[in-house]
Amino acid sequence: MVSANLVRTVVGIIGNVISLLLFLSPVPTFVQIWRKKSVEQFSPAPYLATLINCMVWVLYGLPVVHPNSTLVWTINGTGIAIEMVYLLLFLLYSDKKGRFKVLLIVLVEVIFIALAATLVLTLAHTTRKRTAIVGIVAVVFNTMMYASPLSVMKTVITTKSVEYMPFYVSLASFANGVAWSAYALIKFDPFILVPNGTGTLFAVAQLILYAVYYRSTQRQIAARQAKGDVGLSEMVIVNGSSTKTNSSRNGLGSEGGLK
Repeated sequence: MVSANLVRTVVGIIGNVISLLLFLSPVPTFVQIWRKKSVEQFSPAPYLATLINCMVWVLYGLPVVHPNSTLVWTINGTGIAIEMVYLLLFLLYSDKKGRFKVLLIVLVEVIFIALAATLVLTLAHTTRKRTAIVGIVAVVFNTMMYASPLSVMKTVITTKSVEYMPFYVSLASFANGVAWSAYALIKFDPFILVPNGTGTLFAVAQLILYAVYYRSTQRQIAARQAKGDVGLSEMVIVNGSSTKTNSSRNGLGSEGGLK
């Protein structure tokens, strides 16, 4: 009979593969940013949220915190490297204000993780206590990562367009949430189950929005192309209202994006 540990390991490997695909799913977005030399309406918020999430999970997966969690810290260590590349592109192609904001948030995140690791390893003297402390923090930041597209979802509903909510990111988020929820259920781990179960629900909501507004998005794009009008990538949303702007000429960065 197949042991629960073996099944959990297999599911964890599947989760690693799906997580890697999730980390890589924004690549088309960043290819677009690189080609246009502008971040346009794209926000760094999801990538900043994912970065802090990955750093917390690496801490959680360390043998001195939560033993036998190699599959947790390896994939999240990979995620840190990938997110840093994405954020580097934001730094290159944002305006001065946007660049400073990204740098400041990354610095705060690094300082936070360093302090958290120091305090946990010095004040909590058993892996059970360390697991509980870091696990609670991980739940908070993992939920933030999944919830970070909520502002984009609001804009989708307002504009009736999914142009700036990439389908494959939402799909990968759904698959990732399901895989890690299953991993947590096989050998019950509430700190992995809670955020990934929540993330699955957020991803389902995004996929429903995509299904609802996909056709209207295509009609909007076709209408703009027919009229020669500017698109969402050349509009700045400020306090709920939209104004047309030439993004390449005025050098708008992420500060004019969806927050």
